[in-house]
Amino acid sequence: MRKAATLFFIFLAFAAVAKAQKGNVVIVENPQVSTLVEKHKYLNDKQKTVGWRVQIFFDSGNNSKSRAFSKKGEFMTKYPDMPVYLMFQSPYYKVRVGDFRSRIDAEGFKQKIVGEFTDAFVVKDEINFPGF
Repeated sequence: MRKAATLFFIFLAFAAVAKAQKGNVVIVENPQVSTLVEKHKYLNDKQKTVGWRVQIFFDSGNNSKSRAFSKKGEFMTKYPDMPVYLMFQSPYYKVRVGDFRSRIDAEGFKQKIVGEFTDAFVVKDEINFPGF
């Protein structure tokens, strides 16, 4: 009985404190804080991150550039929603696809396309941060 009475009085005390603390809060903010927050958001949107891509073409030599463009076009017709990147890292032309945050996602996509693109393999690369 005594515990119940003590708990009741504690509850009343908290209720009284809660009633006494009602009011308005005014936040005074330095304008530079808002500028920094907006800059942070902008930079995060433009940030590139390390992730995974599937490389479907890798070649050097005569006509390697035209074969790379051909492979890029072939992929784009079959998978129009997937980003495709053609790059030249001397002396090689490479075609990489996708912006995967995990290797498991990249491996899953590779398994999906390996029948059509037999030379496909997963590589770690700087990716464009996928949107949500």
